[in-house]
Amino acid sequence: MQTPINATLDLIYRRDSRRVFATLVRLLGSFDLAEEALHDAFMAASERWPRDGVPKNPVAWLVSAGRFKAIDALRRNRRMVVWDEVAEEALAIADEGTGPGEHEHLEDDRLRLIFTCCHPSLSEPAQVALTLREVCGLTTEAVAHAFLQTPGTVAQRIVRAKAKIRDARIPYQVPDTDELPQRLASVLRVIYLVFNEGYSASSGNAALNPDLSGEAIRLARLVVQLLPEPEAGGLLALMLLHESRRAARVDANGELVPLDEQDRGLWDAGLIAEGSALVQQALQTRRFGAYTLQAAISAVHAGAARAQDTDWPQIVGLYDALLRVEPSPVVELNRVVAVAMARGPEAGLALVDALIAAHPLLARYHLAHAARADLCRRLGRAGEARSSYAAALELAQQEPERRFLQRRLAALPADGAASLSA
Repeated sequence: MQTPINATLDLIYRRDSRRVFATLVRLLGSFDLAEEALHDAFMAASERWPRDGVPKNPVAWLVSAGRFKAIDALRRNRRMVVWDEVAEEALAIADEGTGPGEHEHLEDDRLRLIFTCCHPSLSEPAQVALTLREVCGLTTEAVAHAFLQTPGTVAQRIVRAKAKIRDARIPYQVPDTDELPQRLASVLRVIYLVFNEGYSASSGNAALNPDLSGEAIRLARLVVQLLPEPEAGGLLALMLLHESRRAARVDANGELVPLDEQDRGLWDAGLIAEGSALVQQALQTRRFGAYTLQAAISAVHAGAARAQDTDWPQIVGLYDALLRVEPSPVVELNRVVAVAMARGPEAGLALVDALIAAHPLLARYHLAHAARADLCRRLGRAGEARSSYAAALELAQQEPERRFLQRRLAALPADGAASLSA
């Protein structure tokens, strides 16, 4: 049976371990040394905290413990035959100690780590994969799902990226102001992928991971403070508007609730107001991009008191603009759903069939089949809906999403009943 101290330690690990890791990277100058130090720090906590109690500042305690464990290990290894330049430098960094302002560094170390992982000497796929793995602690499998690639491919990419950072001596720091704009696009993309993993997990038993989405929002706020560019504000607005609906996205049993069935009284009015204001600010600059347009779409949804009040023609227009800025099969699919709401399911079904036929990626995308199934359901075509729901179920990896699809599938009428009502 788990003790209260162990439960607290587990909670801190889930919530704060990557913050501790990021600071240890700064203090030790090495991903691998920081990972070992992180493990040692939590091992020390599991031994000390049951006896001494949880410290007032657990994160700072873990950072300090990990740092001293690493210093001890480095000094022991120094006496051994194998000793390299990386270890020498790590010991020099660690021996510098922590000054009075060290507490302030803890708050932005993950931002430093993101900019390191998003260095232009790395390919963009490597930047994203490394950040999701090292900053957020996602499994290699979850990162692979985001890329629609195999875990082995992503693992090799992460190893090569870490070696590149080490060999090229990429600094662990936020870049100077004149370098920031060219680095921003990759950083924003990474933050949004982190948010998406928290807002709608790629796989597993839980639909939501609020700690992860909350951390992405915190990182986005830091970026906006550091570099108040319209798209940074647009991304923050998009995440705030999505996050405003989190309490309504699942019911008391953890089951997914679709947008049109959500209790809008549960939506967070404060987040909606903040997000909508940021959208307006970004749009007024006329230097906005895809994140701002997606945020504008979310703001239209947020502005409707009831699902039937949604301005779907405006949403279609915003998707048209988004396709000009960032054409992709997924954006086209979302536009088709909006068209179906604005003009009827018959129009939407013809478009979604053409899309799935034209884009092999969508044929392997569970939400494309789920969208088609829903249109067929609304048209009374139970047989076609059943087939598309089954295809979506084969591809879906998140358990709450699978249960939602199964409920929709079970609620379909028999084919004979459907033909009578069609």
